[in-house]
Amino acid sequence: MTVVYEQTHLDRLESESVQIFREVAATEEKPGLLFSGGKDSVVMLHLAMKAFWPAQMPFPVMHVDTGQNFDEVLDFRDRTVEQHGLRLIVASVQDDIDAGRSHEDHAGAPRNRLQTATLLRGIVENGFGAVFGGARRDEEKARAKERVFSFRDEFGQWDPRNQRPELWSLYNGRHRKGENIRVFPLSNWTELDIWSYIEREGIELPQMYYARKRTVVERDGMLLEVNRFVEPLPGEVPFEAMTRFRTVGDATCTGCVESDAATPADVVAEVAAARVTERGATRADDRVSEAGMEDRKKEGYF
Repeated sequence: MTVVYEQTHLDRLESESVQIFREVAATEEKPGLLFSGGKDSVVMLHLAMKAFWPAQMPFPVMHVDTGQNFDEVLDFRDRTVEQHGLRLIVASVQDDIDAGRSHEDHAGAPRNRLQTATLLRGIVENGFGAVFGGARRDEEKARAKERVFSFRDEFGQWDPRNQRPELWSLYNGRHRKGENIRVFPLSNWTELDIWSYIEREGIELPQMYYARKRTVVERDGMLLEVNRFVEPLPGEVPFEAMTRFRTVGDATCTGCVESDAATPADVVAEVAAARVTERGATRADDRVSEAGMEDRKKEGYF
């Protein structure tokens, strides 16, 4: 009897990501994993734990906290870390503002851009030689240019014109002290892959990813949930709508979308029919300029 072993599309993506985690753990000194509590970082954490099971994941997780994150996401982050016995490092944007290392445009302004300095400080203070991030190539055109192993110089900067070739699954993580490698195990995944995997594996997410009635305001073509960070401006009229979030970020600039998707299967169907990426639909900071993300990445952003 001949037994035929066939991998599905998700099996192949999972195998590639697991191999990347093991490659980094075997070759890089002191890695760390960026964990925001968003769907991509939750899937990345799930894959990292699979890569080393039944042993404990051999590196800590780090959250760059803007100080304006959704409360639900912070609760989920803390619960997940405690449940799996992980070591959590919080790099706080508020600490950098208080110390005068970063400056807000005004109180309540989006802090996504300020995350870069805090991220770089966190990498240096913890001596990370490699940092895992949950970015995917299908999210945004600057991220589509990234390699799986992304070299960053001693200032944490990325040069899109000077990237290392990656043939098959051969990666080059060599760097000198002070430089580091950003590693993106989900590079070849799409938003639909992520949700299909969440459904298949039964992965828990913050409930903000699922539809419920929320009080929102419409601002610059986006729906923003009214919360302690987002108050209606003069002329804005709050209203209730069935919405869910496609991404997680700073609460002041992360919008939600109208939706009835209340389960992972519902979201898979919705994403399959979508024609706008999640960042294009819900992230005001990406609308600053055509090259907004690429400019931030050159400075050291995720």
